Amino acid sequence: MTVKNKVVVITGASSGIGEASAKLLAQNGAKVVLGARRDSRLKEIVSQIKASGGQAAYQTTDVTNPAEVKALVQLAKSEFGGIDVIFNNAGIMPSSPISALHIDEWNAMIDINLKGVLNGVAAVMTDFTGQKHGQIITTSSVAGLKSFPGAGVYGATKFAVRNLMEVIRMESAQEKTNIRTVTLYPGAINTELLKTISDQQTRSGMDQLYQSVGVGPDAVARVVNFAVDQPEDVDVSEFTVYPTKQG
Repeated sequence: MTVKNKVVVITGASSGIGEASAKLLAQNGAKVVLGARRDSRLKEIVSQIKASGGQAAYQTTDVTNPAEVKALVQLAKSEFGGIDVIFNNAGIMPSSPISALHIDEWNAMIDINLKGVLNGVAAVMTDFTGQKHGQIITTSSVAGLKSFPGAGVYGATKFAVRNLMEVIRMESAQEKTNIRTVTLYPGAINTELLKTISDQQTRSGMDQLYQSVGVGPDAVARVVNFAVDQPEDVDVSEFTVYPTKQG
């Protein structure tokens, strides 16, 4: 199987990596189903995809609500006849020093970055195990590979995602369900993530970094397209995507 005709569900699809991936996959013949919280943005992106000859559908989705994620997957099945890939891309990054005690933001990151991914996994697992194929792509971060001051809780959620994806891959091989996993570790990619940072000192430092070295989300979208395009007997499971200028 290649990208063409695969049914791909994408969360966090209203901007950034999710939007770029949806457009590139649709351009290459995938049938994409977009979920996010901003209805107007989803409508606009789907209209653009269809105007370019692609196939797309959307539904407003809060990944912290398991029922809404299941409904998004059900839309893919009813609209396009099945599901081949879920891209768990929704995430927030309100980084801050632990001592600042932004506890509400800690909980929001856990709910979206970790529980939201688990909700995506749960929404497709029965289909994937039953059909004995499927691909789960999840956006972690370079903060899921190494530790950064100011990103303790954000990194904790991304380290957890890294472990989760590898265990799913290993269990699938043991259970012979052929579920492939892909974990993405983006570096400084220019998206709306920085807008979620309320701690001003942290935001200032991140703004400077991204302005000096950041690259666009198409860089990650191309990796997503490559992973989806692999044959069923190949699992390309991890990708770190840095701007060349980022140290």
